[in-house]
Amino acid sequence: MAARSPALWLLALSSIGCAETDPTSCVETGAYLDVDTASHRLYLCEAQVTTHTFDVRLGFGGIGKTKEGDQKTPLGNYPLGAPRASEKYGTFIPIGYPTAAQHAEGFTGSAVGVHGPDRRLTWLGAATNWLDTTDGCIGLATDEQMSSIATWIGAHAPKTITIR
Repeated sequence: MAARSPALWLLALSSIGCAETDPTSCVETGAYLDVDTASHRLYLCEAQVTTHTFDVRLGFGGIGKTKEGDQKTPLGNYPLGAPRASEKYGTFIPIGYPTAAQHAEGFTGSAVGVHGPDRRLTWLGAATNWLDTTDGCIGLATDEQMSSIATWIGAHAPKTITIR
């Protein structure tokens, strides 16, 4: 399990909703999502500008997904699907993992995406993201955050997500 330092726990306790924007993210042109796994943040990027930042949780097994069931979040650039309703997570945004090149190298897996909190845990709010608990997805703490991302995707039509 990917543990967070005590300093990150204190930061998590003090943050609700969107985190501060990071001017060093969003280096590519166009609209896309960028996930910095080291800081556990998702950035909405448009024309090399960070428009929103969200704290996220990652895979229980860490990062660097290579096979189905390893509970790791994949690293790389992936096609991004359209947001859709999810019975388990409220909203789910599919990520095109593995890419054709990764598949050719033997990478396996499916159902990787960006999603809201498990329906059974919505009452936790921001505390949902205190631990990395997904099966390899990128998890947001609240339905409001997922709604904000889905609305942004509808307005800006990003085609990709970068997970680094």
